[in-house]
Amino acid sequence: MKIEEIFSSKGRIKILLVLLKSGELNISEISRRTGLNYATVNRHLKILEDAGLVVHRRFGRIRLYQIDKSDKRVQVLEKLISVWK
Repeated sequence: MKIEEIFSSKGRIKILLVLLKSGELNISEISRRTGLNYATVNRHLKILEDAGLVVHRRFGRIRLYQIDKSDKRVQVLEKLISVWK
């Protein structure tokens, strides 16, 4: 996936920022913290996961999402955000 496709959505950027700050969260909590509805968050998380920026693990029906810190793009993104702030 191209970088402009990832960063062309305010929703995806909000989700990435929340996950970078908070660590591991379920969809409902991501939705609450970003102000986006559940379906929108779910759709954006799928895109981010397909791009390799986000991973999840399951506990029964609950999915917990986190940034894939092993991805070099995520490491660069963290540096960019720390400098930007």
